Amino acid sequence: MPDHRLPPLNAVRAFDAAARLGSYVEASKSLHVTQPAIGRHVKLLEEWLGTQLFERTSRGVTLTSAGEKYHCKIASALQLIIEAGRELQPKDSERWLRIMVVPGFAKRWLTPRLEAARRLRPGLKFAIEPNSTFTDVDGKTADLGIVYGLDGEYAHSRATLICPRVFPICTPGYLASIEPITCLADLLKHNLIHFDGEWWNMWFAANGLDVHLTSDVLYVNNDHALSVAESGQGIALANEVLVREELKAGTLVRVLEEQVKLESYRVLTPSAELSADAQWFIQWLTTELGREFSD
Repeated sequence: MPDHRLPPLNAVRAFDAAARLGSYVEASKSLHVTQPAIGRHVKLLEEWLGTQLFERTSRGVTLTSAGEKYHCKIASALQLIIEAGRELQPKDSERWLRIMVVPGFAKRWLTPRLEAARRLRPGLKFAIEPNSTFTDVDGKTADLGIVYGLDGEYAHSRATLICPRVFPICTPGYLASIEPITCLADLLKHNLIHFDGEWWNMWFAANGLDVHLTSDVLYVNNDHALSVAESGQGIALANEVLVREELKAGTLVRVLEEQVKLESYRVLTPSAELSADAQWFIQWLTTELGREFSD
């Protein structure tokens, strides 16, 4: 006769959180319980199943082979429960996705594509907060974050979207008004627009030129620096995601062919379980960027 007994559901939730986050500490924060409570729930579930689900390590926990198989199935089941509840909610209930995002990406790539995203996900509404200084997302003020930075710079980095190529740009008018630039060293003779104190130095170093530039004027974010370049005041570094349309339109031009990949756009998430809308949005970002920048 089939066994229709359900496992202890609180124990399943604790196991799922620990499996997703790789830590009893983070799981306890996610579920707002104590760390020992997570341990007790996992032990109860292991006893109920008759098998070990985790290997304990100095850095947290890792799934055993049995744990991986079990988590794969119960994660899908928990998602189905979430979806079932959402389907029963009143049709006029609002679904908002709150996204904190670095200003350049928000203005120059994301905003022009939001209407197309809304058509693909009926009923979903977006609240976009440009922010150039955040380093994590707590789930209280935002559901997701999109940052631009180096590997290891952010906690709870869920996905790497793209590591775009970076190169110097300016207006055609500015380029025509200065002496010809034929090599990296020629750039040093001209007005280089800085949005922090190190990006130009990183870019030159990645291209094999060791320089230590400073500037009397720093702009708060890359979008601001690009706006200054667009006004014809000098040369800025840009990544391909931010200036693709401007290069196509001819309002900006590349100064040299040299280009390097420096930093990546990443999705930050809170430690709590993501909604189906948030998961869909991450996949949509990945697909769209991959399609546009497949070369």
